[in-house]
Amino acid sequence: MEDGSLLDRRPHGRYWMHDLVRAYSAATALPEPVRRAALDRVVDFYRHTAHAADHLLYPHRPLLPLDPPVPGSRPQPLPDHATALAWMDTHHPHLLAAQHIAVRDHRHQAVSHLAWILATFHQRRGHRHDDLAVWRAATDAAAHLPDPTTRALAHRRLGRAHAALGQHEQAIGHLRRALALAEHHQDATQQAHTHLILTLAWEQRGNDCRALGHAHCALDLFRSLDQPVWEARALNAVGWYTARLGYHHTAREHCRAALALHHRHHDPGGEANTVDSLGYIDHHTGRHHQAVRHYQQALASRRALGDTTQVPDTLDRLGHPYTALGHHEPARAAWQEALELYRQQGRDTDAERVQRQLNHLDNTTTTSGST
Repeated sequence: MEDGSLLDRRPHGRYWMHDLVRAYSAATALPEPVRRAALDRVVDFYRHTAHAADHLLYPHRPLLPLDPPVPGSRPQPLPDHATALAWMDTHHPHLLAAQHIAVRDHRHQAVSHLAWILATFHQRRGHRHDDLAVWRAATDAAAHLPDPTTRALAHRRLGRAHAALGQHEQAIGHLRRALALAEHHQDATQQAHTHLILTLAWEQRGNDCRALGHAHCALDLFRSLDQPVWEARALNAVGWYTARLGYHHTAREHCRAALALHHRHHDPGGEANTVDSLGYIDHHTGRHHQAVRHYQQALASRRALGDTTQVPDTLDRLGHPYTALGHHEPARAAWQEALELYRQQGRDTDAERVQRQLNHLDNTTTTSGST
């Protein structure tokens, strides 16, 4: 059972069983209606508690409709962001198991919902392979549901999961499917969100022009929908890709407009993204001290949010203005931490790039020290 991840070994030779495994083991000895009701209570406990946790982690994210928990299921109250993040860290294996049970019992809506409420947590904590697995299950489940929005959303998030793993062709295929569904059903919200994720997919492919085109589409749609938080995220995307294409003045204007909207609507995650973009723009226009300040601000916000996925990205970028200023030890410290985090997260390509930067820095400092 330990090899199958049904039991965890604890200190002093003790074993620990997941709540869902325990519930399943107990329920299998019961008559079918009793067994099914017991599992429904456990699944709904995790589903509703995680639903509340997800809202605390990202209050501006749309909430999917959720039926009341089945009788006898009592979701756990979560008072704040820190408690929600800690609960998700602890119960992540249970939530994955809950989706497995929902898949097995053909509870298609629950399968889809569990994928959605895990998305923010997976993104922040870097659970890329788990995210791919839950959205594969959700996409299969969505085929059995009548709502076209659910199908478009599932393909969109599955495309994002593939993009996070660098699987470009699969990502673009699902994102195009999501966009076609959204356009066919005239769902402007789904179109806007899909365009925004297409920017990430094309950036990974190295095509910033295509990415910028999708960012502009997302911005126009979010403005027409009067969704200022998402308008701000699209503004930042336009600024980011404009900067990557070398048009730094225009990029700074877009990012400053995005930052004002994020601040007005209290979106710390969006603020962190935009401040990071401004750091990039500052560094590439020779304003290295300002770049360091912006990156440090973004880094503090991302640490506070528990965003372990983007912390190493900002640390990686922070090392460059430090190096430009001749501050080699802070640059080395930033890149060393980024390297360790990339390795922990299995992001081998990123780790190899940062290792090359560290090697170059060591060679530079050794050469300068010997002259």
